[in-house]
Amino acid sequence: MKYYSTLLSLVFFVTCNAFSQEKVVKYTVSSGESINQIAVKFKVTPYDIYALNPDARNGVKPNTVLLIPTNGAKTTVAKTEDKSVKKTVGKNPTSHEVQPKETLFGIEKKYDITDEALKAANPFLVKDGLQIGQTLVIPAKGSTAKTAATTTSATANKTVKSVAQEKYVYHDVVAKETKFSIAKKYNTTVEDLEKRNPEIVSSLPVGYRVTIKGTAPKTEIPAQTVTNVAKPVETKKAAETSKKATSYMEYQVKPKETFYSLGRTFHISQEELTQLNPALSEGVKEGMVLKVPAGYLAPQPIIPQEKPAEKATEVAIDKSTESTAGIKIVDKVKSETVSANPEVVELTKKRGQTERKKLVLLLPFNLAKMQYDTTSTANRIKNDKFLNMTLDFYSGAMMAIDSAKTLKLPIDVSIYDSQETKSSSNIASLIAQNKLQDANAVIGPFYQSNAEATANALRSYEVPVISPLSKDSANPIENLYQTIPSNDVVRNAIFDYMRSKNGNIVAVVDKKKESVINYIKQNQKGVVFAALTETGGLDVANLKSSLLPNRMNYVVMETGNTAMVKTTIKALLDVQKTCQVQLVILEPNSTLDTDEISFDNLVKLKLMYPSVTRESDEAGVLIFEKQYRLKNKVNPNTYATRGFDVTFDAMMRLVQGKTYQETADLMTTEQVDNKFQFYKKEDGGHANKGVYILYYDSDLTLKVAN
Repeated sequence: MKYYSTLLSLVFFVTCNAFSQEKVVKYTVSSGESINQIAVKFKVTPYDIYALNPDARNGVKPNTVLLIPTNGAKTTVAKTEDKSVKKTVGKNPTSHEVQPKETLFGIEKKYDITDEALKAANPFLVKDGLQIGQTLVIPAKGSTAKTAATTTSATANKTVKSVAQEKYVYHDVVAKETKFSIAKKYNTTVEDLEKRNPEIVSSLPVGYRVTIKGTAPKTEIPAQTVTNVAKPVETKKAAETSKKATSYMEYQVKPKETFYSLGRTFHISQEELTQLNPALSEGVKEGMVLKVPAGYLAPQPIIPQEKPAEKATEVAIDKSTESTAGIKIVDKVKSETVSANPEVVELTKKRGQTERKKLVLLLPFNLAKMQYDTTSTANRIKNDKFLNMTLDFYSGAMMAIDSAKTLKLPIDVSIYDSQETKSSSNIASLIAQNKLQDANAVIGPFYQSNAEATANALRSYEVPVISPLSKDSANPIENLYQTIPSNDVVRNAIFDYMRSKNGNIVAVVDKKKESVINYIKQNQKGVVFAALTETGGLDVANLKSSLLPNRMNYVVMETGNTAMVKTTIKALLDVQKTCQVQLVILEPNSTLDTDEISFDNLVKLKLMYPSVTRESDEAGVLIFEKQYRLKNKVNPNTYATRGFDVTFDAMMRLVQGKTYQETADLMTTEQVDNKFQFYKKEDGGHANKGVYILYYDSDLTLKVAN
């Protein structure tokens, strides 16, 4: 929500907190709200709320009244704790505020103190554990730490001897592995892995050799990845302690979430999730608080050493005309994008390029409407989906500008409020008053009709207009660039892929899906349709007879009928022993996202589908995600990432010593989530055919098909 305040400051909406002088405020929980959302709203941590409302750990219901600490109250409490601890700890203690992903082991190593000393100075750690936002008292060396070390010296000596005699299993990290999956594989815990390998606390680099404590996995380990393999001796008591120490977190189920969506989010099977949460045996219910593996919602990236950031971008409000409400931003940008695809060009600044370029963003803030709207700003932000989408896109665009200064690219970026709706916009006056015909490229507006109007107005000046979000079919305008691939382009991509693998393509299509049937018959010759019964169900025998034993069989399933989905999946699982099969869908299917369909079965069939976005763990992608979280306190959503991708891609194309049009004709690029592979349409204009083919691998992760 941090970037929401950025927009509000631009329009001078400053809301004063009437309770700023109080230690706590009372807050009534709204329907669907979680503790995390409330904590973000009041700029406190969940730990602060739990401290005043212990029962909230079990979940909160609508209309529950919570006590929320203010920033002043938090400071007062922290100081009180420090004073009380100073009396018992010793001389010159320091304080430390717990940050996300920090562990006791990491803090103890940082300050060179023992676990006993830290817990003696902070007794609440024994009961509550380590929580984000806690203020810890760090004891001085030689006081409590020394006493604790002396008290436990006999035990420590025994431990050292035991470890000295112990042999270890080593594991080389491969792509897509997680600490949770490795810990489970070797019958140990994430906490134990992090204690033995401090380097993996913040990230898990591919290729890193992890030292393992625990029994070797049941499957045979390749010789080149293991040295000194031996089964450590562990008592039953130690094993029980290890299980208790596994790193988990609480997660509140959101509306419409299912086993399928939870499995994708946390990389865990339905069976494992139910074992952790027996209440799930009755199904997934909104508001449930689940125990889930920690670390999947906000993965920590591998961050290379970076220079300190330069001064923040200067944002000036242009009030010269009431109609434009233009926000002008002038800054320099750098690249954080890494490409592994050989057909993709990684753009860098061309040497000797000094001519300044001008990029314009037209975003629908509708500030004038907001100023005269009787609805409060807070309610508008909460309920206006279009405004939220705009703010998300804007936050990503700002990341493209702010987070990349080291390249010092000669680009001036101006952002204007397009004041647009589906049927109107402020484009004509913006162009006239701000000389947009001098721009090297324009991103926006959002609505297709307004993007086309802008392109037509700038057509004679050959200014490329980049449509960032519209999926509509565009009219033939030579300088218009659509960045989202059309539905037919997406569908064609998956069929092209299957044919490139010499696959046998069989279609299972419901009679109600007439548009899909017509599309396949007209555009995808050679596809075999599985027969249906008189009642409209799948003829399983006919489907099996259509599969070939010596080729990969791609079964394209398009139906919203749960019974047909289950029948198709069962038939394909039955024939897996005799032939190769892979399940394919052409577009998102909500039926698969229900409790009736086993996510594990979809993984077994390596469910594959085309997508305009990807999931990547490349270094540049992870850098963006981390920097976005640090700046905005939330993970980037689809619109925020698209704001970054479209803006950054346009800026990089402008510094190649060529026009945007020339780079679009010659270069395919790849950013955080999106690929930009433009082509000239037969009737005029340009469209994007950058599509990813994704599939679920056996480790429950999404991968890009080669």
